[in-house]
Amino acid sequence: MTVACDFLLRRAGELVTMADRATLGVVRDGALAARDGRVVWVGKEEDLDGAVDPVDGAVEVDAEGACVLPGFVDCHTHLVWAGDRADEYARRLAGASYLEIQATGGGIMSTVRATRAATTEELAALARCRLDSFLRHGTTTVEAKSGYGLTLADEAKQLRAAAVPHPVRRRRTLLAAHAVPEEFAGRADEFVDLVCGEIVPLLAAEAEFVDVFCDEGAFTVAQARRVLETGRAHGLGLKIHAEELARSGGARLAAELGAVSADHLVHATAADAAALAAAGTVAVLLPGTSYFLRSAYAPARELLAAGATVALASDLNPGSCHCENLQLVVSLACQELRLTPAEALWAATAGGAQALNMAGEVGSLVPGRRCDLVVLDAARHEEVAYHFGVNHVDGVVVDGVVVVEGGRLTAAAAADSWSPYGGRRETA
Repeated sequence: MTVACDFLLRRAGELVTMADRATLGVVRDGALAARDGRVVWVGKEEDLDGAVDPVDGAVEVDAEGACVLPGFVDCHTHLVWAGDRADEYARRLAGASYLEIQATGGGIMSTVRATRAATTEELAALARCRLDSFLRHGTTTVEAKSGYGLTLADEAKQLRAAAVPHPVRRRRTLLAAHAVPEEFAGRADEFVDLVCGEIVPLLAAEAEFVDVFCDEGAFTVAQARRVLETGRAHGLGLKIHAEELARSGGARLAAELGAVSADHLVHATAADAAALAAAGTVAVLLPGTSYFLRSAYAPARELLAAGATVALASDLNPGSCHCENLQLVVSLACQELRLTPAEALWAATAGGAQALNMAGEVGSLVPGRRCDLVVLDAARHEEVAYHFGVNHVDGVVVDGVVVVEGGRLTAAAAADSWSPYGGRRETA
């Protein structure tokens, strides 16, 4: 029996399917076929012609012996914001403290002011530019957080701007409890009242997850619990910023509530790791942020030893990690978190998919999954971590459509056929 297909990938030197965490499911001299945007066959090149029946006009991609990976899944980004904080970066490197920068109008509130002043259309244009950069670097799925509006109207603006039509798939996260806005200074509980009483109930339909920054100088465990329980009551999955600046108790709260993920975890303990593993909560690690801030790194090996699922993400944001390149994050994870290249690549694909409740859709190249893949300008998957600081991506495919070729976006990437949430529009 042959299977019909409208997309063929031929001659992959290494086809890394991520079908198995230990071996990555590597098929040497591999090939792949897809139909209507989903993988229908994976195997050896020598078996391809006898296994598939291409329809007229089927797209064919010749990998020419290169390594092929699933599209990267970046499960923690702050995609939508306005303004620029490059000057703060230079001041911080020159010795200015965060409090000094904040006292002169900088810090997160400078981004909040700029985002509030921008229109939805302006924010959408900025988001599209960042999504283009993600795509050129091989990321085909991202999480997009709000959190720079901190009012009902401005959080709504961010979530709606994140839905700009584009090939990159998106899952939106309502992070209204990112910081206490200036107008609520000294009244954090009142702001949490607003978040739980108005913002979450009215915006839950425009997001898939709710998030809260539970850490020193942000929100307490009790306040975070209120936000997360409110989100769950309105049908949202749970995420939490935890243990980044100090041990806050956020990781244990995530485990207790069955959160999909707990993110950062720089100060997580062995007990936290065991709790996350037992709860099935994904540990999302962000080494780019530690690098940017010159801070400690999360205990990745301890989390893995405890049996926790580890994912890697960029934490793209204007203040602590302005980077869309998940390949660089993979290399940092190998160097600083002591992951192997195989562990890091799994964490940046299949692990990221688990952190977005999308394991059945993306992050691996097996029959039934979305045909989202990356053709590298490299023969081996280890090159991603080993040859760092460059973009290895030669081609990218989303839903069986070639959107990057020769390292450049194709005309198809800018077509109007893409869903506001990524991938091809569903047709009736």
